[in-house]
Amino acid sequence: MTGRSCRNLLFLLAVIIFSAAEEVRSDAWDHKYKVADPVPLYANKVGPFHNPSETYRYFDLPFCSPDHVKEKKEALGEVLNGDRLVVAPYKLEFLSDKDSEVVCKKKLSKEEVAEFRTAVSKDYYFQMYYDDLPLWGFLGKAEKEGKADPSEYKYYLFKHLHFEIFYNKDRVIEINARTDPNALVDITGDKEVDVEFMYSVKWKDTTIPFEKRMEKYSQSSSLPHHLEIHWFSIINSCVTVLLLTGFLATILMRVLKNDFVKYAHDEETADDQEETGWKYIHGDVFRYPKHKSLLAASLGSGSQLFTLTIFIFILALVGVFYPYNRGALFTALVVIYALTSGIAGYTATSFYCQLEGTNWVRNLLLTGGLFCGPLFLTFCFLNTVAITYSATAALPFGTIVVIFLIWALVTSPLLVLGGIAGKNSKAEFQAPCRTTKYPREIPPLPWYRGTLPQMAMAGFLPFSAIYIELYYIFASVWGHRIYTIYSILFIVFIILLIVTAFITVALTYFQLAAEDHEWWWRSFLCGGSTGLFIYGYCLYYYNARSDMSGFMQTSFFFGYMACVCYAFFLMLGTVGFRAALFFIRHIYRSIKCE
Repeated sequence: MTGRSCRNLLFLLAVIIFSAAEEVRSDAWDHKYKVADPVPLYANKVGPFHNPSETYRYFDLPFCSPDHVKEKKEALGEVLNGDRLVVAPYKLEFLSDKDSEVVCKKKLSKEEVAEFRTAVSKDYYFQMYYDDLPLWGFLGKAEKEGKADPSEYKYYLFKHLHFEIFYNKDRVIEINARTDPNALVDITGDKEVDVEFMYSVKWKDTTIPFEKRMEKYSQSSSLPHHLEIHWFSIINSCVTVLLLTGFLATILMRVLKNDFVKYAHDEETADDQEETGWKYIHGDVFRYPKHKSLLAASLGSGSQLFTLTIFIFILALVGVFYPYNRGALFTALVVIYALTSGIAGYTATSFYCQLEGTNWVRNLLLTGGLFCGPLFLTFCFLNTVAITYSATAALPFGTIVVIFLIWALVTSPLLVLGGIAGKNSKAEFQAPCRTTKYPREIPPLPWYRGTLPQMAMAGFLPFSAIYIELYYIFASVWGHRIYTIYSILFIVFIILLIVTAFITVALTYFQLAAEDHEWWWRSFLCGGSTGLFIYGYCLYYYNARSDMSGFMQTSFFFGYMACVCYAFFLMLGTVGFRAALFFIRHIYRSIKCE
């Protein structure tokens, strides 16, 4: 596969993804209604407000449930997102006002009262969708003021729900749900309780056009004070990065210039003079690394994840991931990851063969399992936890089969095809200097030039450029904030790439100047070390910035964030390695290597 073939493959992939994106956007809910037409209202899930992963089916709690619960057919991304939509017991016909309509009268047993009391004590909320517009509400309230002993708390269940719906001609524009603070049922005691669940509906006219009805949900992240914080984050990152990288660049370029002058002068005056510094190891710097199959597989996986990230950003910037486009992100991740597996196979096998590797089949298998393997093991554990909790995060067997088929029929064949193309590319490793037969001994180095201290230095600077924005990402993924400012996020991502590349190049130069020629793995580990800092931030966020609790939520948070940080490690490691390789080839081309 030539470079032109790779570009054609990426172009074809982009066309497929954009076509799918347009189909997703065109399939957005767009129904017109007449008076008294039924408008679909689906109940989605309930769960503790502070534990976003711990959600349950709506009728897992003893609400008024019909004899036969009708489930909405859901797409792959919706199921992965934990959505389990069922027809709600409320009837909200178009332009039909209702006042204190009775849903049902129910006698709650002691066990059912205990279920509701536990739910209220954990701040359970419900989520519904009306004409594909989201709405939320709490199930009840707990009176804790002035009571030091938890046994004195009072728990109440809301029994009356008010729906306020705005319409523009024949379309639904907005819906709000609020509970009646006076319509309460005391569920503090362990006794049977009679409940009459009711609801009211009020329709109001509005001038907001249908095309802008989703803007309400994205405005929260675009409020002036939020934007100020985001732009402060960008400016802070840019200034920090410019100062530090400018400082490093000045030093590096000055040192390199002096090196070039010195080496040129040495060549003119005394060719037999003993060489020092990075030129001294020119016969070892391109000596192939240990575990080259693993390095090639890591570069292949990192290249695939980098391509995946770029395509996700493109889809976000063109508006595919609008607020509450249920499951769109998960669908895009699964589909694009499957379609880009050929990039991993081609990159890994091509580089492995350039390093004169012979067992390319084993390298291809390693590439296929390097990221998917840990992700699959994490999923198996967390899915088992979700099944134990009977949570909606547990994937149905049919969905697991679909994902397996995507992996078996799309991901694996493309990985193999890419590997075969990489093997047949016949590319040779471009080394400006010949490698000597025997490696030079690396001189003793101080402790701070070791791998771990260098990784700590390399990861801190890129992390400092993104840590402010990380809070908003975490609050969106592991909370109930809405994040829609993808342009700012993309700028932060570009800064992250630039800083990662530059700091890796700088540390690689200082490593070579110390006559340490084992830079291959070091550059990859230094580039990817930002992923470890992000995982460290996870510990801080969990303990200091969130109210998450419980085994399921904790395991989901740290389990899936470990996979995300591992993906960052592979992706940024690839960026750092490529930058270091480009830099090393450049400086060794600039001198005369004997």
